[in-house]
Amino acid sequence: MLQYFHRQVQLWGEEVQTSLQDKKIAIVGSGGLGSSLAFALGASGIGEIHMIDFDEVSLHNIHRQIAFKVGDEGKNKAKINTELMMQRSPYVKAIPHECDFTAWTAKNIEVDLIIDATDNLPTRGDINTYAKKSNTPWVYGSVEAFHGQVCFIDNSSFNDAFKIIQKTPAGIAAPIVMHIASLQANLALRFLAGLSVKKDMLYYLFFNEEGELVTQKFGLPTA
Repeated sequence: MLQYFHRQVQLWGEEVQTSLQDKKIAIVGSGGLGSSLAFALGASGIGEIHMIDFDEVSLHNIHRQIAFKVGDEGKNKAKINTELMMQRSPYVKAIPHECDFTAWTAKNIEVDLIIDATDNLPTRGDINTYAKKSNTPWVYGSVEAFHGQVCFIDNSSFNDAFKIIQKTPAGIAAPIVMHIASLQANLALRFLAGLSVKKDMLYYLFFNEEGELVTQKFGLPTA
């Protein structure tokens, strides 16, 4: 195992790498953000990853959802992602849940971290409510057009900081999806490895009219 993770062992040592095998996470959503997160975290040494999504692949998903290829239309997204993770790494137990987040919570599965890979505010509100109830930290991420947001939520409340509404997403390009998922994955992996993570800090990234990448950060109110 340690040879497989050689470059990560160089980063933080054998003990930390081995400890990741005892960690469990849930990724809510298996589309754009979710499939990028599956690639980033599925071969990192995390012992158990739950992928949650009731949705099936559509043709318009494929350009920005890197787990899928033409011919996957009609297949469950969570199932495809878990199959890919286990093909890439023999050290992960990847479990698909072909249901929505509310149905998953009824299974009473304990995890160390929840990662938001959804595309709507009401589900993120549900994640926040469940996270507070179960005392589980979670990583929020969202993308739209050429901008995105990331936050490791611990003591703050998403429901207090954001207005929960139904909203139709705007157009989107694949690279910003992968960029935001990469930031989420880095926060998740640092936390699981026991490294420092800035919590309850919202990072907002966008390209301005001149094409410059701008990053702003805002502290979310804590209870």
